[in-house]
Order: sequence, then C-alpha cells, then structure tokens
Amino acid sequence: MKRGRRIAFDYGDVRIGVAVSDSDSILSSPLTTLKATDRNLNQLISQIFSEIDPVAIYVGRPALLSGKDGSASEKASEFVAQLATITTVPIEMIDERMSTISAARNLRDAGRNAKESKESIDMAAAVAILDFAIEIEKRK
Repeated sequence: MKRGRRIAFDYGDVRIGVAVSDSDSILSSPLTTLKATDRNLNQLISQIFSEIDPVAIYVGRPALLSGKDGSASEKASEFVAQLATITTVPIEMIDERMSTISAARNLRDAGRNAKESKESIDMAAAVAILDFAIEIEKRK
C-alpha cells in the first residue's frame, strides 16, 4: 500500500462530509463539512488538496440497498467528475450504502441528537467511507 494521506467525501445535495487519514492510513479523522452549493466549492476543495496532498481520493457511492445506482449515485458521479477537473490524483467511488445510517447510530449511542449533529453525521459518514476504502486497499 502506497504511503500517504487519503481523503474521502460523503457527497450530499446540501452538505459534503470530508475525512482524511494519516500518512500510514492507520487513523481516519473527520476534517470538515462543506456546503454543496457554495460558489467557491472548487476553490475550497483545491485548498484542502494542497494542504493534505492526498495519494488517493474516495467518494461515497450511495447505491440503493439492492446495489443498483439511483439518482444519488448519479449526483455523486457528477461530483467525481467535478473533482477530476481539480486534481490528477486517482478518484475511486466506494459503496456507502450504510455509512450515514451507521454514523447517525454511533452519534446517537454517544448521546448526541442526530438533528443537531447533521454536519457531524456527514463527517462521520466520510470517515466510514475512508475506513472501508483503506480496508479494501490493504487487501489488494
């Protein structure tokens, strides 16, 4: 596995959760939540890329429970195309069917209200996507 930091995005129509790993891909941490409609979104992402200098980028692929793509998957694919205009770093889509549900449950178990923690849920979902991607990468 190539050494270097990895970054994951949990894309949504309103918010985009962002998570990063350490250089050894041992620990994934929430980084920020971006507003999907921000006019400066590309600039903000470019700034994150320059600070993190990722070796791999992952975007959650929100497939339907059946595994088929839905409209959310198409929007995530459009986001991948948008990222590809900003960087040459490889971008891979990762199945995220249960990441947001799992993130919300974990925050609830920790005593946090899901309605008041939407940004935290998005970042936690990005962490789940990144952890899953790293596990896949380690198995290769």
